[in-house]
Amino acid sequence: MKKYELMTIYPIEDEKFKDGTEKVKAVLAQFGATVEKEESYGDRDLAYEIAKQKRGRFVLFTVKANPAKIVEINTQFRLNNNLLKSLFVKLDDKEAK
Repeated sequence: MKKYELMTIYPIEDEKFKDGTEKVKAVLAQFGATVEKEESYGDRDLAYEIAKQKRGRFVLFTVKANPAKIVEINTQFRLNNNLLKSLFVKLDDKEAK
């Protein structure tokens, strides 16, 4: 298991945000990943329009996951209509502690 940071962007509507975060956590659990920390970065303007949205709600997850499952997790994320964007960043061993 490697440690990753997962940045996610959701629509700012409360229902879509809650549904999106629940689905993200469910997909992570489905593939055996564990969420160690969840940080909300609030609503921010997007650099460019995504799915006709000019603002998004940002959430940063610290996750432990099997590196072989990251591609499958990203595929499932694309099916989530309430998730505008996501990005996994692998943490170095020094950063992971």
